[in-house]
Amino acid sequence: MPQTQVTENKMGIMPIPKLLISMSVPIMLSMLVQALYNIVDSIFVSRIDEHALTAVSLAFPIQNLMIAVASGTCVGINALLSRSLGAKNQRDASLAANNGIFLSILSYIVFALIGIFGSRFFFSVQITKASEAPIIEYGTQYLSIILICSFGVFMQFTFERLLQATGKTFYTMITQGLGAIINIILDPILIFGLCGMPKMGVAGAAAATVIGQIVAMLLALYFNLTKNPEIQINLKGFRPNGRIIRTIYAVGVPSIIMMAIGSVMNFCFNKILLMFTSTATAVFGVYFKLNSFAFMPVFGLNNGMIPIIAYNYGARNKKRITETVKLSVFIAVGIMLIGLLVFQLIPDRLLLLFNASENMLEIGVPALRIISLSFLFAGYCIVIGSVFQALGNGVYSLIVSVARQLLVLVPAAYLLAVTLGLGAVWWSYDIAEIVSLVLNTILLKKIYKSSRRNFS
Repeated sequence: MPQTQVTENKMGIMPIPKLLISMSVPIMLSMLVQALYNIVDSIFVSRIDEHALTAVSLAFPIQNLMIAVASGTCVGINALLSRSLGAKNQRDASLAANNGIFLSILSYIVFALIGIFGSRFFFSVQITKASEAPIIEYGTQYLSIILICSFGVFMQFTFERLLQATGKTFYTMITQGLGAIINIILDPILIFGLCGMPKMGVAGAAAATVIGQIVAMLLALYFNLTKNPEIQINLKGFRPNGRIIRTIYAVGVPSIIMMAIGSVMNFCFNKILLMFTSTATAVFGVYFKLNSFAFMPVFGLNNGMIPIIAYNYGARNKKRITETVKLSVFIAVGIMLIGLLVFQLIPDRLLLLFNASENMLEIGVPALRIISLSFLFAGYCIVIGSVFQALGNGVYSLIVSVARQLLVLVPAAYLLAVTLGLGAVWWSYDIAEIVSLVLNTILLKKIYKSSRRNFS
């Protein structure tokens, strides 16, 4: 019976268009809900005051670092699981699941300690003006809760990726959607003290977020135990497996570093913007919230695409891999073009969702229009980076990410800031995305040539 289940896995036999849609659409929908609650979070926080919105924006690099570790580890777990299932290796599939859970628990402990001992320091090194001291207080409250209670997001990511690796993406849509809806409902209640609850302010926004994550984690665990027979979760008598952990991190660490570089970039970019005004950092934070409506569906597409490519790589089916990549790029580019149009046509209305002042509109409207031009290339670049990871070449994604964000974007932003002023800083995004386009194309050609030996 287990042999029959593996042989009939839909990732090896279903037509690619239907398979990619069935795998990706549930994740894309759930991630759109995620994008919605990220935006709602900041919309409610902006009603406190602009300092509160700036604090949440400045907290983003650490939150992104946490997500980088959680997501990057899960990329490694997912890739190993899918390759093992494609190669009919059930033992390694279960080992990947159990060792992945172990690694996620260790990661949570590290970030909980950062939340306890490092939250205030993180904001203190960024804010030096006495007039902006409330940002430190707001930020410390928010970040400490997010990190100390981050076991929810770490385990939610892990359990959802186990479901995705076996093609059960419908269940991940339910878990992510429910977590997001709970967050949206609790945000105004906890921030403003509605329904008899105490008025918690920024801390309420953080509490709403972690409660939603914990509920999603518990539901994802339930689905794995009851609906996912291809993977056996059993930590009784568990011992870490060095070979499996090394294999997970061979793909996962480059992904972690690649996303963590985004945190470094974000921190440096905020420091450059603070040379002018804290309002510019609020605009930058709002941009990241708004762009999630374009980027989150593409990330959802990637999450559906990666196990398809990894499974067929394990099964040595090059035709299905190529078809998956081409279709994914086509869909991703289409999504990003829609996002580009929205940012170009109504940037002022988008900013007014966040209670934008006249000063914020003056800075933000041209900023959104300039940065969104990079969307022309971003869809292709995001998909190709995930292709590298699915094929076990995460280091290629790392090379592109380092070049784009640290070697091009940050230096370009600084040079534009000191020579042409705040209005020119935003063009660094477009310059960096063009560099990413070129590097991704070169490396994609290289990996396709080298992979011919594996399919011969």
